[in-house]
This record gives sequence, structure tokens and C-alpha cells, in this order.
Amino acid sequence: MLSKPITPALKDNVAAGGLIQGTNLSNLFTRLTTGYHDSIDFDSLPIPFACVATNIVDNTEYDFRNGNLATAMRASMSIPGAFTPVRLDTLVLVDGGLRNNYPADLAKHMGADIIIGVSVQGQARTADELYSGASILSQIIDVNCKNKYDENWSITDVPIKVDVKGYSATSFTKVAIDTLINRGESAAMEQWNELMKIKRSLGLPDDYMPVRKGTAGKSLMPSRFKLVAVEFDNVDDYDKRYIISKYDIGTSDSVSSGQIEKAVVAMYADLMYTDAGYSLVKKGGGYVLRITAKSKKISDIDLGVRFDTEEMVALQGSISYRVRAKLPVNLAFVARLGKRIMSRIDADVMPLRFSKIGLSYIFRHNDINMYSNGSRDYNFTYNHHSVKLRLFEAEARNVQISLGAGWDYYTFHDVLTGENAGGQELGGSRFYSYHIRTHYDSEDEWLFTTRGAKFEAGYGYYTDNFADMDGHKGISIADVMWRMSFPLGGKFAIQPMLYGRLIAGGNVPMIMRNAIGGNRFANYLEQQMPFSGVGNVEFADNMFVAFRLKGQYRMTENNYFMLFFAAAQESGKFANVFEHDPVLGCNLSYYYNTMLGPLGVTAGYSDRTRKPYLYASFGFDF
Repeated sequence: MLSKPITPALKDNVAAGGLIQGTNLSNLFTRLTTGYHDSIDFDSLPIPFACVATNIVDNTEYDFRNGNLATAMRASMSIPGAFTPVRLDTLVLVDGGLRNNYPADLAKHMGADIIIGVSVQGQARTADELYSGASILSQIIDVNCKNKYDENWSITDVPIKVDVKGYSATSFTKVAIDTLINRGESAAMEQWNELMKIKRSLGLPDDYMPVRKGTAGKSLMPSRFKLVAVEFDNVDDYDKRYIISKYDIGTSDSVSSGQIEKAVVAMYADLMYTDAGYSLVKKGGGYVLRITAKSKKISDIDLGVRFDTEEMVALQGSISYRVRAKLPVNLAFVARLGKRIMSRIDADVMPLRFSKIGLSYIFRHNDINMYSNGSRDYNFTYNHHSVKLRLFEAEARNVQISLGAGWDYYTFHDVLTGENAGGQELGGSRFYSYHIRTHYDSEDEWLFTTRGAKFEAGYGYYTDNFADMDGHKGISIADVMWRMSFPLGGKFAIQPMLYGRLIAGGNVPMIMRNAIGGNRFANYLEQQMPFSGVGNVEFADNMFVAFRLKGQYRMTENNYFMLFFAAAQESGKFANVFEHDPVLGCNLSYYYNTMLGPLGVTAGYSDRTRKPYLYASFGFDF
């Protein structure tokens, strides 16, 4: 819901000034204008160009006729309050519509003899229409954007007025875009005779078609290119070495724009600069890459909220802090309030090219209702203290590998058993463990996935004295999850997923047993695996493997239907895992994607529970 950067200087704290910082937009404009990153005269472009911004320091119009093309584009579309302003020296620039929303006069100054103009200015709302906050805000913006509109409209040779009733500046759904394009075409065709009259006045035949100038529709540079130099502005020496090394953007004959953009994103996501950007200037047989950054943040503060029918309300806040040292140390504190309480402290050091070392302390307080075949069996509450030492954690592209050790301590409070509980044994309460994990992720979306793959696998060896468990061999736990998503046209996607968890060893403590249920991994317990049709958490046998097939249909821009089918095999021993009939389940979900997270409802059924369940949620998962 909220993300706030904090920096040492007050001017840096307010430098954002918008809900959207726009770094990805800046990177997009930079990539699209590669080859024109020098300070240039915009009249020298294949098609002469200009755009308008507003300097909110003195409320004056600022016309971009030269300079950095990407910067001009970014400044001209900085809607106040929504996008961070662009700062040039003493200027603070936002959308030019505040001073000149229809700059026909600028076209005239550029030398235009004939002006063909299109206006998408909406009609002023009546008093009867000004009842919602959105309509009042839109009216204020429209009134303040009039300024020179009438006089500029009057100097237009062919004015094309588009009917935009029912739509606003935020109408970006496919239906809205298609409708507005059709309305624009209809409005232009109404001026057909005037357009043809201008064509004939220029002495052009009716069948004349102009030759397209420039490189429209073509890339301005190859997918991979040569860097002859890499320069940094306002970046620490260690951070320079880290970025060049990790993203392999040193002087090289084969660098992609994707590598550079990932490096720029890491500047503020990992190294905590308030903003970062880049430019590519051609030199000799290659390009000079220049990465610029603003001052570093001391910390980030984030806050989230979530609602669902199981936990009702959950809140989570986090604070990250960067310790300024020769080796950068990132500190993070996370706290979660709800039925399941969690607090976590992390410290990470990045001393090597691809690796980092970390230490974490996590406290959890859980209140868990356990079910058996769909009926509540018992409830238990416990505290869990955990210390994790990440001895080695390496990342390269989409792959992450880590080695570590852990200490876990459980204190169990109340255990309320039912008639079918069978006398659960809590087992030991203090464990020492060793871990290895690998992770791969190329998915395009975390929930509404349409393409990409995700793979996770891990192995842990658990003991009570660093070597064994109760005088016997320790407990080995292996888990794996692999899923891939495939688009089928523009609206459909399918996602097969294979996953499981295997436990080998002596007497397995209850808290380590396999658990299934719910829609996502680690929802109620850390080791919990989802299973379609099982709405609550249930323990499963030591050997559990499952397959799930998800079908997704995007009905409109933000409305999604999902259908899940799942099958699983479980057994006490690996050799017998396929001897029993499979457990089957399915569920149907509907989600509406909002800016505060998905709003969804799920209905499911399985032959394990033999009863339907209903689950609703709103917000991002945490």
C-alpha cells in the first residue's frame, strides 16, 4: 500500500513527489531513443519534434526544442501527483498540459505552414455530473488545462475534435483503446474533404503517398553491441565494481540493453540509490555507457494489508537500512500482525562478485487449526525461534543457489485435541540443520502468469546435536517444485506444476511433517504445500508428490477466471508412494486485479475432504 524512501538530506526525501517514480519508463524511453542520447537539436531528427512541460517552480511553460530526447519525453508526460517530476537544474518539470495542452502555437514557431490538429479535450461537466471525487478532480484538471487552448484551436487549419465521453486519461483497457481509436478515425473522416483540399492546394495528386522518413519501425541498434567505455556519475567505487562485475557490463564486444537495464534497476533496488538512469553515446566502433545516480537512501519503509476469510486481517510492515561501509551491509526488519505473527531481522553482506553472506533471526507465533479429511481435528499454538546463517548465496541471471545452516527452537503452548487426534506427539523442540537450495524464476507475473518457468528445490539435514537425532541418523527432507506457463492466444494460459516433499529418517516430529491445503505455498506452516479442493491445512504422509494443472482465462483487462485440477500420491515410504489410489481435487477461482492487490474468491472440492469449501481474499500475499 505504501512505500517511502528516507534519505539523509530533506531535499532528497521530497525529490520523488509522485506515486510512480517512473524509472522503468525512463529506461524504456532511453532504450527507444538509443542513438540520440547526446544533447541534440530536435529539429535535426528525421521528423522534427518538440514537446511541452510545465515548470511548477514559477508555473511557466517550458518548451523542449533541444537537449536529451528521453528526458524531454519523460518530463512532458509527468502527470502531477502521479509521476515523479523531472528536475533540470533549478527547474521542476511536470506535464506540459498544465500550461499548454494543445500547443499549436509551438508547431507554428517550428515553421509549420499548415496545422492539422487533434483534440481529446472532454466537454466541461455540468453541476449534475460533479458529485464524485474523480469527476471533480477531472473537472479541475480540465479547467486549468484550458489556458491557451481556444487561441491555439483557432489557428488550426484542420481541427479534428474526438468524442471522448465516458473515458478519461486513465482509460487504458483494450475495450477503451479500441473504442477511442475508432472514434478518432471517425472524427478524422469527417474532415476528409478539408484534408483533400489541402492536398490539392500543395499540388499533390490524389494518389500521392509520402515516403516515410527515418527509421520508424526499426531498431536503432543491434540486440547486442560493443561498449568501449563505462562511466559513472555520483556512484560509490564499490558499487561501480559490483554493478560492472555482477551484470557483466564492462568494456565488451557483446552487451545487451537488457543487461544494462537490470544493472540500472539494481542501483535503486539493491544498492538503494534514490534513482538511476543511463545513456549510450556512439563513439568510434562502439558506445560509451554512462550510468547516473542520485543520492543514496538511508532506508525504505513499506506497509501492506491483506484480508481473507481464514485470517480476517493481516498487516505487514518492513524497514530496510543500508550501513555505509567498505563492504555494503543491508539490514532489514519485517513485522507481521494477524493470526500468524512474525518478526524478522536480516543482515546481508555482498563481498564477492555473485555471492552474499547473510544472517537472519525469525520469530513466529502460530495459532493453527489442523484438519483431518475436511473436519477440524485439533488446534495448537506455538512460538518458533529460528536463526539462519547463509554461508553462500549466489545469483546469476534468473538462478539463485544458497548454502547454509540453521537453528530452530519451538515452545508449544496449548494443544486442544479432538476425538480423532490420536494423541499427537510434539517431539523434540530444538534442532540444528544444514541446507542447500536452488531457485530459478522467469515468470512474467506472480499470480496471473502467462509465460515463463519457476523451479525450486532444496535439501535439509536436521539433527538435535549437530550430527544425529536421538542417537540415530538425522532427518533428511527434500522438496521440489517445477511449473511452466504457456500462453494460448491473447486470453488463455495453462500452467502445469509438479511438486512434492520427501522425509526420511526416524521418528519425525509433528512440526516437521508434510502439510497440504490452501492455494499457496507456506500459507499456514512453512512446509505447507497447496492442494486444490483442500481449503484448510492437513498433515500428509512422509512421501508426498503432486501434479496440478491450472487453466487461466482473462475475460477483460483485470478480470480472471482460473480452473485447477490436482492429483497426489502419498505414502509412509518412498517405495510405496504409488501403491494407493491418488487423491484428487479441483477448484474454481475468480480474481479482479486492483492496484492494492487481487480481490478473489475460490470454491473447491476434493475426494480427501468430500465437502466443498469457499475462500475469499483481498490483497497481495505475505
